[in-house]
Amino acid sequence: MSTGQAPVTRKVAIATFATVMLAAAVAQGFGRFTFGVLLPDVRADLLDGSNALGGFVATANTFAYLIGALLVGSLSSKVSPVNSVRIGLVLSVGGLALASRAPNVVVLTMAMILMGLGGAAIWIPSPGIASTVVAPRLRGLAVGLTGAGVGLGIIFSGQLNARLASADGGDWRDVYTVHAVIGLVAFVLVLAVLRDRTRNQPRGGFGGFAVLQTLEGWKPITGCYFIYGFGYLLILQFLVARLQDDSGFTEASASAIFALTGGCTIFGGVALGRISDVIGRRRTLMYGFPLWSVAVLLVLTGAVPLVVVGAIVIGFLFGGLPSVIAAYLVDRTDESTYGPSYAAATFAFGIAQVASPQVGGLVAEWLGSFTAVFLLSAAAMTVGALFARALPVGS
Repeated sequence: MSTGQAPVTRKVAIATFATVMLAAAVAQGFGRFTFGVLLPDVRADLLDGSNALGGFVATANTFAYLIGALLVGSLSSKVSPVNSVRIGLVLSVGGLALASRAPNVVVLTMAMILMGLGGAAIWIPSPGIASTVVAPRLRGLAVGLTGAGVGLGIIFSGQLNARLASADGGDWRDVYTVHAVIGLVAFVLVLAVLRDRTRNQPRGGFGGFAVLQTLEGWKPITGCYFIYGFGYLLILQFLVARLQDDSGFTEASASAIFALTGGCTIFGGVALGRISDVIGRRRTLMYGFPLWSVAVLLVLTGAVPLVVVGAIVIGFLFGGLPSVIAAYLVDRTDESTYGPSYAAATFAFGIAQVASPQVGGLVAEWLGSFTAVFLLSAAAMTVGALFARALPVGS
């Protein structure tokens, strides 16, 4: 990505990274993945014990994210990346606040829709914003650091829920209350720190596809993102429920495993992003997708040591694979074309996410366990390696 800007100071770069990481935590760690941590409690409180209904609520969030991706791509010439993040934070904080007071499933679903729209508006431009303050040779690392914010959000959510679960009178809504306050802090920081560095943003066409289709290897990289979107959410959305329902983990232990996964996300995005800077995006994705399948099989054993190892690997890949995909697009765009191209690729990712939790919830309801759901994720990620192989050699 060519920025056309003078190099920024170290202080500005650090402030930018910190702010973007916090915004990413609100967008994804809080707005999307917290629901998976809270699912057992929400299921008992509002969903009448239904996994299918839980899948529906999660689908509302991912469908809203899909719509948000279309809007970001279509409006790329009118809304700058930084303004997109600001708008997204307003929506996300509103959704978090609404969820913190949700008396029924209808209100909770409305809150998840707001979080989905806000999450797309925040996340899609974030890697591009981070990439404008580093040298080209560090793009993968920059994107990985952005994704690390999501991991920090997941860790925080898992630990916060575990503490509240062990406290008398603790309620799952309290988690969203804390998140809403942090979201307000993120909004203030974005206003104070982030500055637009883009100029002459092009029209992206519907959803940004007009820009995406001009890039080399756009079909296989979009396929990679689609497969990732379907496969990862089957695990992240139902990991806590799987461990509690099928493997006999306590709520605190299952939340701790989820937090461990989130913790590894922090390092996974940075590690795989940097590895892909060295060995290439294509090779990193070719090896990463099958490794996910192996990790899922380890979690399915239910044996604590193997579950821990599987959760660590999933966490690394959960943060690392999308970072490498985003870095591939960063390599082939500039600061004005990254947003619409990534938004278009995210649309495919969003379609997969819309289907994933609903399919997972229905399968779990039908078979009475999450084993088949996890096996479906493993199979899908294996297909992802084939898309990665189809990327241009040397990329």
